[in-house]
Amino acid sequence: MVMSYKKSQVTDVRSDKQSVSPSWLSAELAIIIEADAALSELLAPVQRWLNVLSVRNHSPHTLTAYFAGLNQLALFLRGKCLTWTRCDKRQLAQHISQRLDEDKLALASVQQELSAIRHFYGWLIEEDLARINPTTGYQLKRSPRPLPSIADVDLLTQLLDQEIPDTPEQARLWLRDKAMFELLYSSGLRVGELVALDIVDVDLAELRVRVTGKGNKTRLVPLGIKAADAIRRYLPHRNLWVEQMDSALFISEKLGTRLSTRAVQQRLKVAATRAGIAQNMYPHLLRHCFASHMLSGSGDLRAVQEMLGHSDISTTQIYTHVDFAKLTQVYDRAHPRATHVSKDSDSTL
Repeated sequence: MVMSYKKSQVTDVRSDKQSVSPSWLSAELAIIIEADAALSELLAPVQRWLNVLSVRNHSPHTLTAYFAGLNQLALFLRGKCLTWTRCDKRQLAQHISQRLDEDKLALASVQQELSAIRHFYGWLIEEDLARINPTTGYQLKRSPRPLPSIADVDLLTQLLDQEIPDTPEQARLWLRDKAMFELLYSSGLRVGELVALDIVDVDLAELRVRVTGKGNKTRLVPLGIKAADAIRRYLPHRNLWVEQMDSALFISEKLGTRLSTRAVQQRLKVAATRAGIAQNMYPHLLRHCFASHMLSGSGDLRAVQEMLGHSDISTTQIYTHVDFAKLTQVYDRAHPRATHVSKDSDSTL
């Protein structure tokens, strides 16, 4: 039995294909879906939901992942001649078990699919296309979330306060790179947020930066004095390099246009090597360091959450575990009743 929908509520996959395929659907997959009437009808409300999310500025990557997960469940339901409204907890558990045991999908990937299913059913209920969300109360056992890598303050000082290169070309590039790295660490930006900054987003007088983060949400973040000074030293070079009135803050010297995230990653590795740093350095590490050092110094979890742009405080709470790990090390070294035994101590009686 195939679930029917009102024509006004259904997005026809074939009409999408005839115009422009949406970002989450390849042309090849669109042809396969069009040839399968039952699958096409199951996926019609999925397409409509993803269109709604697309208008709300969800990223193409997110939409593609959502479609992939829901397509798998649609294939499962089609194989059992079921519809979205006839999928209960038992059927959902069977599908999830199949994804884990037979398809050998990683737990994190299945959790992502389950999240897509949960949100989709929430939308179906809002649209009066379903009454029950089978994911309600259904949870997978979460694997322990790995703690982020953190560099200490001395290592960051070694990176950011290194000597300026000897050659004029490398010296100019370092002024830009230092401004980028200072800003990443000063304000806890994601690398995508960094390269998306326009010159008008940075207020050097008020020491703040306007950041557009995930979901196109904007936040104001404090700007450190050293970051502001580094940006001031870089700006004259930026104004010489820029082409076609590009509004980007960070510009490629060769192209005169907005710098890419890949370029930032590469430049950080170059700077780390030049500073004699053996640890793997990448832009998100500077964001991790910002969060950990801010939390360690202030203890204000909510403020750090706001500056990082986390919608859920549980995401920020991981940095409390990083700080606790440091406390444990101090405790083991210092407390007379701790289990730690110094290598220098005499263990014989």
